[in-house]
Amino acid sequence: MHGSEPVSLLRDGFIMLGAALVLVLIFRRLGLGATLGYLVSGAVIGPQGLRLVGDAEGKLGIAEIGIALLLFLIGLELSPGRLWRLKHDIFGLGLLQVALCGIALAAFVFAATPLSAAAAIAIGLPLALSSTAQVLPMLESAGRLRTPFGQRAFAVLLFQDLSIVPLITIVSALSRTPAAEIAPPGWLLAAYTVGAVVGLVLAGRFILNPLFRLIGGLGERELFVAAGLFAVLASSAIMQELGLSTALGAFIAGVMLADSPYRHELEADVDPFRSILLGLFFIAVGMKLDLQAIADRPLLILSIAAGLVAIKTGIVMGLALLFNQGWRTALALGLLLSQGGEFGFVLFAQAQNGLLIAPEAASLFGAVVTLSMAATPFLMQLSRKFREPPPALRTDLDGPSHDGASAIVIGWGRFGQTVGFMLAAQGLSVTIIDRKAAQIDVGEEFGVKVYFGDGTRVDLLRQAGAADAQLILFCTDDDTLDRAQMEIIAQTFSQAQIFVRAFDRRQLMRLSGAPIAGTIREVYESAICMARLAMAALDIGDEEIRQAEAHYRDLDTRRLEAQSETGDLHAGDELMIRPTTEPAATDVAPIPAESG
Repeated sequence: MHGSEPVSLLRDGFIMLGAALVLVLIFRRLGLGATLGYLVSGAVIGPQGLRLVGDAEGKLGIAEIGIALLLFLIGLELSPGRLWRLKHDIFGLGLLQVALCGIALAAFVFAATPLSAAAAIAIGLPLALSSTAQVLPMLESAGRLRTPFGQRAFAVLLFQDLSIVPLITIVSALSRTPAAEIAPPGWLLAAYTVGAVVGLVLAGRFILNPLFRLIGGLGERELFVAAGLFAVLASSAIMQELGLSTALGAFIAGVMLADSPYRHELEADVDPFRSILLGLFFIAVGMKLDLQAIADRPLLILSIAAGLVAIKTGIVMGLALLFNQGWRTALALGLLLSQGGEFGFVLFAQAQNGLLIAPEAASLFGAVVTLSMAATPFLMQLSRKFREPPPALRTDLDGPSHDGASAIVIGWGRFGQTVGFMLAAQGLSVTIIDRKAAQIDVGEEFGVKVYFGDGTRVDLLRQAGAADAQLILFCTDDDTLDRAQMEIIAQTFSQAQIFVRAFDRRQLMRLSGAPIAGTIREVYESAICMARLAMAALDIGDEEIRQAEAHYRDLDTRRLEAQSETGDLHAGDELMIRPTTEPAATDVAPIPAESG
């Protein structure tokens, strides 16, 4: 029946999510990481375990979208300027790591197994790749992604992702299938790659950015989610049609939007999908784990996995030492990148389709990769003791931290512009966020980068670098900001001092008791300034003007305190001195009754 498929999907989803919730919670409580929990849950419920869920291949195909989303988010972090700053680590350390580890592991596989030289190369080269999907979230959750240690690991992982196309080309060239004769040659594949990259960059500049500007003007967040997912899937699909890496397509889509004012909004909207699909990916990998193959040859699989970890640790550590890394962090980097990666499964399948290896060999080395990935949380714990603490000053770090290292200004109207310009005049780095698309155009007109997004969202603030910010300043005319919102933001970003522009005294009452450094009523100071100028125009002395201002501020502060304590706007009315047509006493300055 046609209804059986939806029922099956609902049932499978229920079982997969339920198993993941239980096991991930257990493994996280044990300090072993979420990834291992996902892998074990997949193995338990999969065809080799309790057989509660089937079709691991189909689910893995869907879950690979999570890898594409991960690469898209990585690309969003990589403006061309940042790529240029990381060029030595990416194209120096990264290139040497892939080449040397690939050669060494191919030789190791050839010596340890009866595989041919071509098969050993087809296996050894993919084993040189580490798990981007595993390492980056672990670094981020540990707060290490933006440290020099994390940036170096990121650079190596980035080159590994970029090397997928040449590795696919090498495996295709070694293929023994007749169909390989009609496959595009390597030079044509390279030409496709260059053409696709140029085309995607042009599409981002002339299609996607105008599209996001149009959606921003409409204020529909759901359309932003759809447009972000469309950008990822479209770029991945184009690369797939050309026989190239879908992950590389998603990465390019991210890079071409890295300088977009809509970057932070895209990150915040796409990230939940990435998290869910990555979890599904690891569950599917666990389901594909051939437990019978491990049971039949446990010593062989353990030995190869141990050799994989040892070889990659040694080579990466040696290269890190050559790149002026201290021995402790060099060893930690080697352990961190010592596992096999998720793209190994893709390349193993290609080698199997090319008749280079038998299905049994693909299953065996899939188990090796999975076992090494499962060992990563333990290796992370082992490496933690060797890592140097994060530097006290983070102004020399690359990456998203430079977006919000000093201050984040939310709202780029007349109020936010004055605040932002004054902070910039003092030499502070400032990230600007506004949810009005028109303000982004205003910023571009005057050469100021303004990012699109709702600055009250904690996830968007985190993407903008609020975890590193010293100041978070809400300069919008939003009169709905209240104490509850500020408490959440202050608790999440406890290192930052928060200032809020209040629309009127009603909003000041709602903000009373919030853990913020200060509030400024929207027209309060400018009104006082005008009153001072008016009195000066009447030749009132400077000392009298100063006393009048002090008197006003004192009464207004006492009245606001009474209003905040009672929640009644009329509390403290006795403190008001209402304007009349009769002159006030000479020792009391007339005070306007501000009701709003």
